[in-house]
Amino acid sequence: MRRGVVQATPEAEITARTDSYFNRTKAVVAAHGDCRVTYAVFLRRPVISAPCLAVDWLTAVAAQRNTQFEIDVLHPEGDWVGAGDPILNISGSFVALADLETLLLQKLGAACVAAQNAYQACLELPKVAFLAMEARHCAGAEMQEMMAYAASVGSRAAQREGAVGFIGNSNDATAHWFGQAKGRGTMPHALIGYAGSTLRAAEMFRETYPDDDLTVLTDYFGREVTDGLEVCRRFPDLAAAGRIAVRLDTHGGRYLEGLDPAQSYAVLEMHVPGALRRYRTEAELRTLVGTGVSAAAVWRMRDALDEAGFPRVRIIASSGFSVAKCRVMAEARAPVDVVGTGSFIPDLWTETYATADIVAYDGVPRVKVGREFLLRG
Repeated sequence: MRRGVVQATPEAEITARTDSYFNRTKAVVAAHGDCRVTYAVFLRRPVISAPCLAVDWLTAVAAQRNTQFEIDVLHPEGDWVGAGDPILNISGSFVALADLETLLLQKLGAACVAAQNAYQACLELPKVAFLAMEARHCAGAEMQEMMAYAASVGSRAAQREGAVGFIGNSNDATAHWFGQAKGRGTMPHALIGYAGSTLRAAEMFRETYPDDDLTVLTDYFGREVTDGLEVCRRFPDLAAAGRIAVRLDTHGGRYLEGLDPAQSYAVLEMHVPGALRRYRTEAELRTLVGTGVSAAAVWRMRDALDEAGFPRVRIIASSGFSVAKCRVMAEARAPVDVVGTGSFIPDLWTETYATADIVAYDGVPRVKVGREFLLRG
């Protein structure tokens, strides 16, 4: 893994994108005398610390302004941080720092919450590999970089606790966060539509990339089992070598081929009856036996592959794999090998709001009433 190169934001853009009261504060302080301040930066909910994009940006801006900021990372990257516990203390010229708060908080809060979500997902399925597929859900390149970075931070935190974690991602630009040179992936639904059949799409891919492993997307025609087995029979050597995977991406409007509510219950009753007895919410029940990529769907696909003599063909599952869905899949012991997910992106954006308060002016501790907990003893 290597760190990305963070550029300083041009001064005119900092001014344009900063809340106006920070720009006005900078002007007032410059007119009446600068002082040295210390900011404490925190979130209101527990997170995994993912501060490096923010720290690198601050460092770049300090160099651009011909000054220095003292940045004290109180919780290093990958550490768990409690609600209200400062992640960073930043000290320096008030004039140089006053107008940076808006952009600084943008670069910290969402990354920390996404890292927490990625960490929890990996721990829920510790024996499963994850692939970061969040790029299409991001609002531009900066968010794409931030979310990939966050997933890598959460993954490494989970790996320290024994999880497999994220093994890569879906695009080249952010693959470096996962120690990779290239993004991973074989085919979208569009290629299967173009080919006219799942098998022909697999053949086209194999002809174009003869040295690559083959992951085939199987839900386009609603024949996940039939088409998946057809591809395995077409490439038996690859299947026997463990170089084929079927990707389940069945949408929530239909069941996987061969399943309905009764059959879904039957599949889980056969493999993990306890999972059905422990569900607590309707959402959990849908993940177990509902439409889309359910635990029953994964079990059904595994049974079909094994019965057909393809025990080494892997199952990749995608579609809405949030922390909650991973937890239910774990309870159902769903035999999934890889999860493709972008659902570590925070669901509630209000949870990502980071806050910064000045806690000292020229070395004198001072903070607004109610935030005394930020003062260091």
